[in-house]
Amino acid sequence: MPDLAALNRMEAQAFVALLGGVFEHAPWVAEAAWPHRPFASVGALHDAMMRAVRHAPAERRRVFLNNHPELAGPEARARSLTADSANEQGSAGLDRIPAAEAAAFDRLNADYRARFGFPFIIAVRGRSRAEILAAFEARLIRDPAVEEATALEEIAQITRMRLDGLVAD
Repeated sequence: MPDLAALNRMEAQAFVALLGGVFEHAPWVAEAAWPHRPFASVGALHDAMMRAVRHAPAERRRVFLNNHPELAGPEARARSLTADSANEQGSAGLDRIPAAEAAAFDRLNADYRARFGFPFIIAVRGRSRAEILAAFEARLIRDPAVEEATALEEIAQITRMRLDGLVAD
């Protein structure tokens, strides 16, 4: 695990190779953060990466959100999640749910995508399946702009945990 000083010295290609997977299928986030080195902390690095996401054009943000997998969805069943997503969903037991619960996730995933145009995103680590299902239900009634902001905040939590596992502060 490189420390922050080593990360700050990296050339762009090495920086993106290390951090390009932190944000789901979006190496452009690491590319956008690289010019803002040196980072005083992992938190400052994460802030730069989140700024890149939040200031991206609306269409790019929409594509970015849609690059996230559905919870307990088709990618999970096909075992085609990224390693990080597979570990995170597995930590909440979403890789071994009973059929009735799988049907509930499928229904909620479909309803959510129909309402908001992107998959439900939540930091699942440390949450039970019951908590996740309750959050799913509660967030389905929100205003779309509020829900996009919530999805970005959840991504911030997910990606900060991922960065903490990759870079020593």
